[in-house]
Amino acid sequence: MWSVLADAQREQHRRAEAQRRAAAAAQRENERAQREAQRAAARGEREALKAYQQGRESDAARRSAELDARVAELRGVLAAGLAGPGFPPAAGGRPAVPPFDPGPLGVPVPMPDQNWYLVPPPAGPQAYHPGARRQWEEQSAQARAAFERDWQAAWTAEQQRQHRLADYRAQYEAWAAERHRLLAGQAAHAGRLAARLRAGEAAAVAEYFEAVVDWREDWPDGFPADGETSWDASARRLLVRWELPPYEVVPPVGRYRYVRSEDREDEVARPVGQRRELYREVLAQCALRVLAEVFRADADGLLASVGLNGVLVATDPATGREGERCLLAVEVDREVFAGLALDRVAPLDCLVDALGGRIAARPDKGGTVAEVPASAPPSPPPPPSPVADGEGPDLFEMDPLEFEELVAELFRRRGLRTSTTARSGDEGVDVLAEDPDPITGGKIVIQAKRYRKTVPPSAVRDLESTMRRQGANRGILVTTAGFGPGSRKHAEGQPLTLVDGPMLLALLREQGLPGRLGPAPATAPLVPAQRSTPAAPAASAVELTPGQNLLLPGEDVRVRFRSDGAEADLTLLLLDADGRVRHDEDFVFYHQPTAEDGAVTLRPDDRSATVRTGRLPDAVRRVAISVNLDADGDGTCADLVDPSVELTCGSSRWMFRPPADPAVSAMLVAEVYRHPTDGWKLRAVGQGWSDGLAGLARDHGVDVA
Repeated sequence: MWSVLADAQREQHRRAEAQRRAAAAAQRENERAQREAQRAAARGEREALKAYQQGRESDAARRSAELDARVAELRGVLAAGLAGPGFPPAAGGRPAVPPFDPGPLGVPVPMPDQNWYLVPPPAGPQAYHPGARRQWEEQSAQARAAFERDWQAAWTAEQQRQHRLADYRAQYEAWAAERHRLLAGQAAHAGRLAARLRAGEAAAVAEYFEAVVDWREDWPDGFPADGETSWDASARRLLVRWELPPYEVVPPVGRYRYVRSEDREDEVARPVGQRRELYREVLAQCALRVLAEVFRADADGLLASVGLNGVLVATDPATGREGERCLLAVEVDREVFAGLALDRVAPLDCLVDALGGRIAARPDKGGTVAEVPASAPPSPPPPPSPVADGEGPDLFEMDPLEFEELVAELFRRRGLRTSTTARSGDEGVDVLAEDPDPITGGKIVIQAKRYRKTVPPSAVRDLESTMRRQGANRGILVTTAGFGPGSRKHAEGQPLTLVDGPMLLALLREQGLPGRLGPAPATAPLVPAQRSTPAAPAASAVELTPGQNLLLPGEDVRVRFRSDGAEADLTLLLLDADGRVRHDEDFVFYHQPTAEDGAVTLRPDDRSATVRTGRLPDAVRRVAISVNLDADGDGTCADLVDPSVELTCGSSRWMFRPPADPAVSAMLVAEVYRHPTDGWKLRAVGQGWSDGLAGLARDHGVDVA
């Protein structure tokens, strides 16, 4: 009996233990399944995050590629123009009307297949089970309803597609018919213009070439592509006014970058210098493309030369009114342009060096250049005759209008375009001037004051107000007297130049104009003492004028700067194709007198230098030669007495006299530059910086921080 009870208890214990082990195993399996589910969810989240990040990176790469494509399009403006047909369309093949392209509308909507909706019937024993049979019938009915619904939706979408396709085709056919009509009219009009030209009708020339510059439509987005022409029959000279694209056509963003750690997309800005140079290259390409179109359309050789002014039409931030700024100007003869291989040129070098054109150094900052005049420029006036001290009329006693005319003539001889105002109603303006210089140019207001006593500061403040009211970028106050500390302090840091009596006499003598202060030189206290004249260069030296260039006969160029008066130093910069130094070692000055292992050497003690062009690397395209006054003083180029730069190469000698400009304290006097076909050449410059050596160095890429 007891053994039976013991066996029953043991059996019950074994069953309980088995149940406990089974429950524990089930618990472990459940926990394992939960862990696996968590791991699967984590894997899914990681894969989803990875896919999301890859998508963001792909989007950033795609947008960066669009920027690269835009830049490539901008760099290809000239190439696209050269590859296109010439004018008139009949001569180069009429532009074809593109065929009808329906795009996505040409793809029919796929109709659903009933076989996709079939539900397999139950098989085996399930085929005889009433519940399984009922479930299959319900699923089959639902599938048939889904098929009918989807088929109806697809049929409706297909009908809508066909209607939209028919409307789009009708729009295309109407557009194509109008396009054919316009092209036919253009071709007929071009043919009539060509016939009138062959008949010798001068009135048809401007109209014909205006059609030439306007007819192309393959300019990039954002380009106005609008031009006007005028014709000088006597000189066989065409002048083109071409509207240029704004600075915004060059993307300010260089690329897009996705930052994973912060889940954001950054815009990496395009460097300012790179964006400016790309814009200048675009402007140069526009000019070369328009010139190429004009000369290509002149099959009969009607044109002897073409002048082009590239203007930007934009709102003036100072006045809020729309106006024009001339950003580039060039005039070229037919023979010169015919000698260019435009498919291989560097646009900027070609425009400036090969064609002698001008382009604003900072077109994005309001820079301008002097326009090509509407008529051919007259022959240059003869050089001024020397005037001895004390000769000419007494400036104190001159009629006010005669004094204003004398001041206007002075600045006219210094290269400005000047005009005087009426005696009354001049709003404080005696002389209006325009400086055509591409760097320092612009509108200038000049006031001429015949004073015997010190000019009061109120006159300087009045000049500043007048300058801003007239929208000028510089003001000059010329007087027969002097200026006190208050006047000079007010003008400091402002675009104002004060010309006192002694400086005025020096400028008049420099330009060969008469004038004196007082009845006789001995009694005129404001006349400066007789200045000593440095030894003149050898008689064989040829004097250069600003902008004049010539071919160097040898490899070594020796430079010497001479002047009395204010202290000034000679400096040189080795520049690349972009007009900038490659590194600070390319800046040759007192504390760094050599560069490129002696290819350029400076001797500060006697203000001389040697440029050995044969030892310069290919990356150096120009060597800029400049004169700068002491940075710690307030001297300007007007304080230099009889300055001259002597240049020698082989047996050839040249001399350049830097302008006595009171507005600048550092001046680029000459440059030795590498011409793409002629080799090394020399150019006299004479352009300056009001902020001295720091401004000159900064604009050429030297770190002056």
